[in-house]
Amino acid sequence: MAKRASSTTTSARTPPSTEHLATPAAGRCTSEHSLQNAMTQLRQQLGRNLPWPAAAQWHAALLPASQGHSHRTLTLTHTGRSEAVADALTRVKVTHLQLNFSELHFQPEQHLAFRINNGSISMRFRRQLLYWFFYDVGSIKTSAEGVNIHTLLRLSRDKGGRLKIANMSCNASIARMHAGFSGTLRKVYEFLAVLITTGMRYVLSQQICPVLNHAGLVLLNSLLDTVPVRNPVDDHIGSDYSLLNDPHVTTDTIDLDFKGMFFPLRSENETLANLAAEPLITESERMVYMALSEYFFDSALFSYYQAGVLSMEFVGDEVPKDLQVLLRASLFGSIMLMSPEVADAPLTLKLRVTEAPRCTIRPSGTSVSVAALFNIFLAPLDQPLILLSSLTMEARLSAKVVLHKKALRVQLDLRRFRIYSNQSALESLALIPLQGPLKTLLQMTIMPFINEKTKRGVRIPLPEGMDFTKEVVRSHLGYLTIGADLHFSKGLREVIEKLRAPPGPAPPPMAA
Repeated sequence: MAKRASSTTTSARTPPSTEHLATPAAGRCTSEHSLQNAMTQLRQQLGRNLPWPAAAQWHAALLPASQGHSHRTLTLTHTGRSEAVADALTRVKVTHLQLNFSELHFQPEQHLAFRINNGSISMRFRRQLLYWFFYDVGSIKTSAEGVNIHTLLRLSRDKGGRLKIANMSCNASIARMHAGFSGTLRKVYEFLAVLITTGMRYVLSQQICPVLNHAGLVLLNSLLDTVPVRNPVDDHIGSDYSLLNDPHVTTDTIDLDFKGMFFPLRSENETLANLAAEPLITESERMVYMALSEYFFDSALFSYYQAGVLSMEFVGDEVPKDLQVLLRASLFGSIMLMSPEVADAPLTLKLRVTEAPRCTIRPSGTSVSVAALFNIFLAPLDQPLILLSSLTMEARLSAKVVLHKKALRVQLDLRRFRIYSNQSALESLALIPLQGPLKTLLQMTIMPFINEKTKRGVRIPLPEGMDFTKEVVRSHLGYLTIGADLHFSKGLREVIEKLRAPPGPAPPPMAA
């Protein structure tokens, strides 16, 4: 699968047009790797799990496989009754499932095709027949060969911007079927075996497509519902990965255009305009590629700035001693004019970002430019703060972007730093000795604080039970591409059954 969004883009065949807004995020799924790996994992899933939803006049409950056994027990009960006859089929066990040839491929413009040819399945179940006063009990072992299934899934975007399976077409047939009988009327059933197996083959072939339709339209869509679309990142900002349009399917890829942006939680409609170039994906070594434009990162920085959290304050002993000495020496002219009790008051430093930081992505790496106001105060006891100096600070941070499992993390490092006075050029010259100590203050106190926050990362939209492996990050002009393979960390049935499980009872109220 691939992913493309308005600040992230994953695949493109032609140069971007200037007639429409750039895509901030996008994703692409490449067929050569993703389909081979997906089919391998799908075979493993199908080999362990066979969904069989209830059909008309059948009551079914799927039980977990016993420890050490490959089959799953399907308590499937069919009951029929007339004036003279009552029959029931129970305790169905799927003992063998073989997919000799299976193929998953992309079909333009919006479809995913899944084909199984010459498969086989074996089952065992118990029969009960009551005919007037005659009671027949026994078991039936059946095997179906030449199972052919062709399904076509149409992918689309729902109203909430999620990826959905809109509809599904299915054709299924069984070439041959065999049955073995035991019990009271075994000889009678063997004599009528051809007629019975023909009927069973027809009934089973008619049940395959309803099973697959239920799996695709209900179970797989419930799995897609676990993909985060618009969720809070922390207490200040949220992320939006909603799709901009329906998926675009080619013979080799699936391209998804995401919104790929962040917003402040207190004012969700206050967002940054997207002026970034549209990413272009050309790689194909990994199963999935996601492209993140500069807008993806700029919108996060803008949202934090709008949330008012890009500021810090250092009071009293929080200011290093050597820095206090340098600051008092540099501002000696202002301090000496004050009364002794004020001049000896502790220092307070306030750092506040004056405009939203900007991200720049180049083939050589990623950087973040920050402009801030650095105010130095004296803090006499029980008196208002006294401003000694107001400095402008400009810094350039290098950013290392990594993808770990489902989280996108950023590690920042201070590269360039300079300060100058807003009051006079002479004061700016006097502040030159402060460049080194202030840079050390930023590196020792502020940068670890910021990196501790970014270490948690931002979740990338991926269904529950799936993780990224073999991640590769590459820098381009104006955007990043992140390639990875997909890994099923949980079985599909395990995830789906967890989603379908009813919520547990509420805890009892605690006594005061």
